Amino acid sequence: MQKKQFRIGELAKNLGIERFVIRFWEKEFNVTGNRSEGGQRFYEAKDLEKFRSIKTLLYEQGFTIAGAKKQFKRTDTQMLGSHRTTLEENNTKNPSPSLSKLTSIKEKLLVLQKLLKN
Repeated sequence: MQKKQFRIGELAKNLGIERFVIRFWEKEFNVTGNRSEGGQRFYEAKDLEKFRSIKTLLYEQGFTIAGAKKQFKRTDTQMLGSHRTTLEENNTKNPSPSLSKLTSIKEKLLVLQKLLKN
């Protein structure tokens, strides 16, 4: 059974990014989750997929923010969920846990690589 709602911390952990990145992407890509009466952010599975697509465009495919925005406009919402890593293409509906771990490691290695270049 999949979780229906995520708090920002859970979403960030699932994506392997910091909370401030999610807040930034919310503004840049006009992605809004729901808010509680107290103002706490809550996201649904569809929001998680949007953020995964954004992360893929920026971190793996090398798009700039402006380029990723254009990609979103051009393909509308059809693009969401369809641009995944090469590892996930064979099993997009039910990726295995080990596949998720490999994807996470790959993303972390890309970030490390960028840090080492600077």
